[in-house]
Amino acid sequence: MKRVLVDLNVVLDVLLEREPHVHDSAAVWRLLELGLARGLLSAHAITTLHFIAARARGPAFARRCISDVLSVFEVASVDGPVLLSALALGWTDFEDAVTATAAVSASCDALITRDATGFSQAALPVLSPRSALPLLA
Repeated sequence: MKRVLVDLNVVLDVLLEREPHVHDSAAVWRLLELGLARGLLSAHAITTLHFIAARARGPAFARRCISDVLSVFEVASVDGPVLLSALALGWTDFEDAVTATAAVSASCDALITRDATGFSQAALPVLSPRSALPLLA
């Protein structure tokens, strides 16, 4: 596995230390930091991350989160074609459709999320953080 798009819920588990998920999600993050695979986040996840982190712990924390994330993760583009492709999927959750489409557009090998049911029709493998660990290591 060379390229994985990581869903925002996994990143938030680490940054906000959300139990009980932080341990598996942090292990995925560590493996990406070590360069065992290339981790990506969709572009729209970055702005959502800033919003959630600022609400949770203030703007300075949000800026640190963005800096930390961008030091580890590449950004998968969310442009007009990605949005139109996501819309054409007809999924109930448009944000999940955009995430999955961004992963495919960025040639990712898998998508790592804690919400596998939201991606049941994705065109690439969808893994939980725990199930991704042996594949990344």
